[in-house]
Amino acid sequence: MTVIFKKIIDYLRLIKFSHSIFALPFAFTSALIAANGIPSLYQTFWITVAMVCGRSGAMGMNRIIDRKIDALNPRTENREIPKGVIKTWEAFIFTVIAFALLLLAAYKLNPLCLQISPLFVLVLLTYSYTKRFTWLCHIVLGIALSLAPLGAWIAVQGAFDYKILPLCFAVMFWVAGFDALYGLQDMDFDKRHGIYSIPSIFGIKASLWTARIFHIITIGLLLSLIPQFNLSGIYLLGVLIASGLLLYEHALVKPTDLSKLNIAFFNMNGYISITVFIFTLFDYLLPLF
Repeated sequence: MTVIFKKIIDYLRLIKFSHSIFALPFAFTSALIAANGIPSLYQTFWITVAMVCGRSGAMGMNRIIDRKIDALNPRTENREIPKGVIKTWEAFIFTVIAFALLLLAAYKLNPLCLQISPLFVLVLLTYSYTKRFTWLCHIVLGIALSLAPLGAWIAVQGAFDYKILPLCFAVMFWVAGFDALYGLQDMDFDKRHGIYSIPSIFGIKASLWTARIFHIITIGLLLSLIPQFNLSGIYLLGVLIASGLLLYEHALVKPTDLSKLNIAFFNMNGYISITVFIFTLFDYLLPLF
């Protein structure tokens, strides 16, 4: 039993399961808006399965594709595949199972979800290759995570609607911004090995300003949802708090001091996504009382 538990922990570390906190709350936010209230437990369950398995599959494939690069990078050389804790074929089987469960969840939700799920999988598999030829890889990662609110909307509505795109673009710019910051820690390694990123191509200052601009756009897009979906001051308060968290995130990262980069990346962004979700939830719940 101890061996099985340890293996489970290894797989959770492989895919950085804790980072699911980034996109999942935005999927739930989208589901709330799509339902104009609380979606059913059935929908919530299968949305959760789809989001977690989709991200897990994407991360599993990312680790497989990047295994040689990870083995060369001092920051990532102790990851599960380079270290030999998980074999490449084991990670591949895990990835296939994760994507199979994503397809099952799509089938359980509605026909449109099933029809578009292969396209979603294709996008999720793209990111790992883009950093080999373009610094726009951060945008591609943002697009991949923006599928969370788009998929959740379709899961609840059973149809696509352009009205949800501002939330999708908000997630895209938010992710691209913090990924540009996160890339700062590998800037020198990326330069030496020909890996494309905003930090490796344009440097620290350009990365910081790009992230700032992207996050200003994010806030603008989140605010645009208020008239679109008749959201109240409760949601507005949540966006204002998220804005404050973004400001604090950027205050932690300075051109001459990147020591707090991990705090800015994980802690702040986790708080931001949860904040937007909670205040959206309150927006729909409180009128009931």
